[in-house]
Amino acid sequence: MISLNVNGKDYKVDVPGDTPLLWVLREELELTGTKFGCGIGECGSCTVHVDGKAERSCSVPVSDVAGKKITTIEGLPENHPVKRAWIEEQVVQCGYCQPGVMMQLASLLNQDPHSEAEKIVEEMDDVICRCGTYARMKRGIQTAIQIMRKEGK
Repeated sequence: MISLNVNGKDYKVDVPGDTPLLWVLREELELTGTKFGCGIGECGSCTVHVDGKAERSCSVPVSDVAGKKITTIEGLPENHPVKRAWIEEQVVQCGYCQPGVMMQLASLLNQDPHSEAEKIVEEMDDVICRCGTYARMKRGIQTAIQIMRKEGK
């Protein structure tokens, strides 16, 4: 049994330690907001936070995150600046990659809330959007930064 803390709740899962965290989240805990994209940690669709840092859950063995704080898109607060910016800018088209995109951005903003938008856009460059909503994502990033600054975060 592996003990996990996901979105503030404690779980025990009976899976092999080398099972990717992505599959434990989706199949064992039924948290399906985290998406499978490439399976090799390249696209970003499966991004979650592990102890506050963005991690690609498809390439993280569940045994590596035992006892750590895991946050999925379901655990990102509804009033988080990223979620609010995504709604305000209507960023989502198909939406498949967006949970991972949002988690990547939230992690970057939490690490450096005073970072310039262009720097964050560059750091988001490794997140792949299948339908090409990059212009909308860029507006969403700028809006999330504005919201955070306005609220003094």
